[in-house]
Amino acid sequence: MKLYVVGFGCGSRGGMTFEAEKAILNSDLIVGYTVYADLMRLYFPEKEYYSTSMRQEKERVYYALSVASKGRTVSVICSGDSSVYGMAGLAYELSAEFPDVEIESVAGVTAALSGGAILGAPLTHDFAVISLSDLLTPMDKILHRLKCAAEGDFTIALYNPSSKKRADYLKKACEIMLGYKAPDTVCGYVRNIGREGQESCVLTLAELKNTQVDMFTTVFIGNSETKIINGKMVTPRGYRNV
Repeated sequence: MKLYVVGFGCGSRGGMTFEAEKAILNSDLIVGYTVYADLMRLYFPEKEYYSTSMRQEKERVYYALSVASKGRTVSVICSGDSSVYGMAGLAYELSAEFPDVEIESVAGVTAALSGGAILGAPLTHDFAVISLSDLLTPMDKILHRLKCAAEGDFTIALYNPSSKKRADYLKKACEIMLGYKAPDTVCGYVRNIGREGQESCVLTLAELKNTQVDMFTTVFIGNSETKIINGKMVTPRGYRNV
């Protein structure tokens, strides 16, 4: 009776850890959001899949636990890391009803790290990761967290920066940042990390404010020391001053 909660990284085979691949290969059933299940089906076509649409996370995890409780080995998959905006927390929350199911959270490479590597080295010093999605978090709390992170001069990685219903959320976030950060603060974004159609850009905070992005984009806002070196976004740690 085993349930893996697997973070498979950005979605490319090369971006998947050996542990994630091992868990999926050891599983009888793969459970996930339809888009993610289709991605994994490309690499593991022999596996059995169960998928649902977005915003049905609780249903998916409950189903996975119920199947695992009957003696099968199951993987619940999510992009990036299993705990960073992933499904691991929900699996543990729902596990009380299935005390015989062993849960193992399998780490993956979250977008702040894989996207940061594409841009250069934006997260070399202290940083914050904030999701702009208000489906599960009140917007006033998100705005407060943005303000605190900006005031603390953190480099910031923004997840879920925009959607059709939240087209102006990134603009609102940048307006808050501009209250504490200079307009020429170095920023960047990466879309479709590690997948077909990948694109990235380094730009200023003032330019980012009026940039259109989507849910498949991760946005990076530098701190006061972040700079552009050979076209890359770099936040110094300070080693050269030691």
